[in-house]
Amino acid sequence: MNEQDLKILEAKGIAPAQVEAQLSRFKIGFPELEIKDSATVGCGIMRLSEEEQKSAAMRWKQYLSEGGDACKFVPASGAASRMFKSLFNFVDGDSEVPAEGSDVAQVLERIEDFAFYDALNGACEKSYGKTIAELKAEGRNKDIIAGIINASGLNYGQLPKGLLQFHSYAEGSRTPVEEQIAEGAATAVCPGGTLNLHFTVSPNHRALFEQKLAAAVPVAEGKYGIKVNWELSEQKSATDTIAANPDGTPFRNEDGSLLFRPGGHGALIANLGEIKSPVVFIKNIDNVVPDKHRGATVEWKQILAGKLIEVRDTIAGYLKELHQGNCPIERQREMIAFLHDTLQVRDPQMKTLSDADLEGFLLAKFNRPLRVCGMVVNEGEPGGGPYIAVNPDGTSSPQILESHQIAPQYKELMAKATHFNPVDLVCYIQDTEGKPFDLTRYVDAATGFISNKSAGGRELLALELPGLWNGAMSDWNTVFVEVPAATFNPVKTVNDLLRPTHQ
Repeated sequence: MNEQDLKILEAKGIAPAQVEAQLSRFKIGFPELEIKDSATVGCGIMRLSEEEQKSAAMRWKQYLSEGGDACKFVPASGAASRMFKSLFNFVDGDSEVPAEGSDVAQVLERIEDFAFYDALNGACEKSYGKTIAELKAEGRNKDIIAGIINASGLNYGQLPKGLLQFHSYAEGSRTPVEEQIAEGAATAVCPGGTLNLHFTVSPNHRALFEQKLAAAVPVAEGKYGIKVNWELSEQKSATDTIAANPDGTPFRNEDGSLLFRPGGHGALIANLGEIKSPVVFIKNIDNVVPDKHRGATVEWKQILAGKLIEVRDTIAGYLKELHQGNCPIERQREMIAFLHDTLQVRDPQMKTLSDADLEGFLLAKFNRPLRVCGMVVNEGEPGGGPYIAVNPDGTSSPQILESHQIAPQYKELMAKATHFNPVDLVCYIQDTEGKPFDLTRYVDAATGFISNKSAGGRELLALELPGLWNGAMSDWNTVFVEVPAATFNPVKTVNDLLRPTHQ
């Protein structure tokens, strides 16, 4: 690397050794992950009885009533462009008439059912001097669709999902940002009536989020009778990864400078580690529903959070005994059973450990960040899934894996998988003394992946860091809990907003 390269690294806070390690990955790749099995109910996934559900919900309410603190952490940096792929293709095409039964045809047919209809109608009048109805009558379908995605209209093709109008109400429409506030008001209000919110955003959209929150928060505070503390963060430049040419050498821009790219949502583990609350809810920005459909979401948010506290209570008790030393063998057996049955952690070498080594093993395994993850029965929705995987230390434990992490010899496990990951997590990120865990210590760096991209018309290799709820949380204690499909309502395409749960 030359002097210019080193200056760029210094400005980003990236060590040269970090770049060398990334470049080596382009040449040697990532090792295949050993997988024991797909997680199913009774083997990695809990199915809670009604009594267990009630107990967990009560424990969460007790936690809050006793002064417990919590925060909602919402990754919201993604642009909405993929939502409108079919609309972009139609506008770039030759015909004014969409194919029968296509996504675009459905958008035009049900245009009045979208929460952004009034705004779009106003945009069309401003741009074309005509209403949507008049444009339809003239067969100007492209102008209507362009009004949704282009800068001359709503510009939805360039905005982040969090700022699009998703749902209609008598008093107006709401964006996902506003729906996340509403959901938090029903599930995570701390003592003193405070709701803590953290959104991760892209630098390009930060000002827009600030404007939206500045307007929406006072309205929400008045509506729900709470105080909303909100903050925004961006992916840290030190988590950017170097791009490479197809031969693995550093990719350089036309001016000769090195090209760095965002490392994916796994880079947000650093942002998560800066949250001050011990309990953190994590959920994608687009998985929200209107008030009238939120009952199941609220109920199961409380159940998952309560189960987290119940598990944490048990772990805290065990750690106290282990730190005192000379733990009776009967208690150690109970701890091992909890490690096996609740945390699903197994070590084939455990039987060979001495008493002292066993206590050290239990201490190490219990003293880790904890997460409880909702899992939905697989009904064909996209998403990663729950598996039992082998860790670098030889133990096996529950992991959330994406398809690219699963080697060909394990494809049959994917075929028999019963559940998938809706990104519905509740985490405990402090130790028993109230000190925050250094979450970067629990990342499995060998679970990243390489993808093919391009820049300036040239092909390149991009390195993605281990995903936030995948390899970035690989060494956490993990509990999978089955949740109903009604809690999962993502918006991957604009047509998803026409589903009953979003109307």
